[in-house]
Amino acid sequence: MARAAHILIVDDDAALRDGLAETVSDLGHHPVLAASGTEALERMAADPAIAAVLLDLRMPGALDGMAVLQRLRAGPRPPPVAVLTAYASAENTIEAMRLGAYDHLTKPVGRAELAGLLGGMLALSASAVPEPPAPAAASTLIGSSEAMRRVQKVVGLSADSDATVLLQGETGTGKEVAARALHAHGRRRAGPFVPVNCAAIPADLLESELFGHLRGAFTGATGDRPGAFREADGGTLFLDEIGDMPPSMQAKILRALQERVVTPVGGRPAPVDVRVVAATHRDLPRLVAEGGFRQDLFYRLNVVPITLPPLRERLADILPLAEHVLSSIGAGQKRLAPEAAAALMRHPWPGNVRELRNVIERAAVLARGAVIAADDLGLSETGPPGERPDILPAWVDGDLPGAVARLEEAMIRRALRESGGNRARAAKSLGIQRQLLYAKIERYGLRDAAVSGNPTEDVPNPDGRPLA
Repeated sequence: MARAAHILIVDDDAALRDGLAETVSDLGHHPVLAASGTEALERMAADPAIAAVLLDLRMPGALDGMAVLQRLRAGPRPPPVAVLTAYASAENTIEAMRLGAYDHLTKPVGRAELAGLLGGMLALSASAVPEPPAPAAASTLIGSSEAMRRVQKVVGLSADSDATVLLQGETGTGKEVAARALHAHGRRRAGPFVPVNCAAIPADLLESELFGHLRGAFTGATGDRPGAFREADGGTLFLDEIGDMPPSMQAKILRALQERVVTPVGGRPAPVDVRVVAATHRDLPRLVAEGGFRQDLFYRLNVVPITLPPLRERLADILPLAEHVLSSIGAGQKRLAPEAAAALMRHPWPGNVRELRNVIERAAVLARGAVIAADDLGLSETGPPGERPDILPAWVDGDLPGAVARLEEAMIRRALRESGGNRARAAKSLGIQRQLLYAKIERYGLRDAAVSGNPTEDVPNPDGRPLA
């Protein structure tokens, strides 16, 4: 068992705060409670023995969770801080990790997950966690699925570094979006972001495109050209589809990465200050084994590897991404019909996020009214029936919080029924604290069901069968 420690719990919700405190005590630690950001800073000042902080993100008053995190991390011996929120987004995940958070988790947090979290936080030397950087710009790295949240955390941790990043993933997964997020959230964000598609430029022009040339260096060179490396000086150079780079250029790119010096065609070597982010949809280790890609260049690029998950592994992100596309193209007044939302969830998305964007843009144009119907999407039913989880069209009607609430209520009803109305057993089966379950029972009006063990009528499936 870990050594007992003082754990500061900051949350304006008394039920959640007490539930966390109960679990922290059960794990052998001493909880210190604060209901606001101001109170949290006061507790920190009064108790130097506080070894870790569990911090809510949304709190009333002048100091929200992000402001408290920044204050805590600015101290001389900052404790590890884990941000807990029911409202996770790409922006607050990346920003929290940039500001030095140990982790960023969505509520509710189960007992086993909390035990592992505290174990890691208490094992961490507080002085080894870096100072918080300045606030970052916004990002469009949309996604709340676990797969995308892992990507967002790595982006936040590596944004301020000059280490080379290799983005890998299928075509259309959003590698350039991730590259722009690394730039926008990093210390080089005031500098230029220069993208170069290595597969789209003829091999005989790629050297000039990247390194530049002097006037008269070759036929057609009617003027000086700085090249992408020097254009990105002080910022970020994004080398997209680097797996398609000709072998003759790979050695020159390797030298530029190693020495941070480029030689324009017909000119002299010049130093550059640039962060390189590369991307490819190809299997580089296999290309290396087959002799199609330099092994030393692969190692030089693969300093910080980030793999973008395919959209078929990001079910929780499909509808938020669709809504984001509608908003970004100025069609935010249109909404998806339940059948259209269900069709989006069933589709296997071989083209990933890029395909989803194209589908939504087309549907926004073709839909005659304010509601986008399934037929407007133009999707065919593909993939074997058992390949994907059952999708319930009625559940995706309305907004996302409403769908989540309906699922949550049904799960609580089932847990209470299966436990015979025993709240402690129901909370354990759901993986949440008892205090949180009590609060949700009140919210959904399930007190009678919880006490008697006879739940009210189940939320129906569209085909008439009970959901739970």
